[in-house]
Amino acid sequence: MKIAIYPGSFDPITSGHLNIIQRAANIFDKLIVCVMVNSTKQPMFSREERVHMIKSVVGNIPNVEVDSSDELLAEYARRKGSCVIVKGLRAGSDFENEFQMSLINHKINPDLDTMFLTAEHQYMYLSSSTVKELGGYDVDLSDFLPEQIIPEFKQRIAVTRQGGKR
Repeated sequence: MKIAIYPGSFDPITSGHLNIIQRAANIFDKLIVCVMVNSTKQPMFSREERVHMIKSVVGNIPNVEVDSSDELLAEYARRKGSCVIVKGLRAGSDFENEFQMSLINHKINPDLDTMFLTAEHQYMYLSSSTVKELGGYDVDLSDFLPEQIIPEFKQRIAVTRQGGKR
């Protein structure tokens, strides 16, 4: 069984992420979408909330599992029996950083390769950061986020605007 891992912070999961998930799920026997800790980011949603949101979006894709981890990706992949990391690319600037990370992951775990999937044209500009910015302006988010999570996202934006915490 070919197992791939699609790691990310997914804060929140966007329509672009979902597109990569759907396409990767068609390629591999099993795809693990893993919410990873990114020490350089302050997430809007807790890890548990992000896992819940992703599960609500991918529940109809039978070979997709959702997990979270704070361990090194290469070690997580080894533990899960995965031979491939899936990374979505929006622009050339994404490639430089992701290519460097793929080399590091391969050095740590020589059985691990990285597969890059380019974003489809309608998602080339889309990022979680952009969506969070747009959410603060009460923009229609239906082209940016999966419909299942829009209410939860809007609620969090409203709470954040009021200066509250979760």
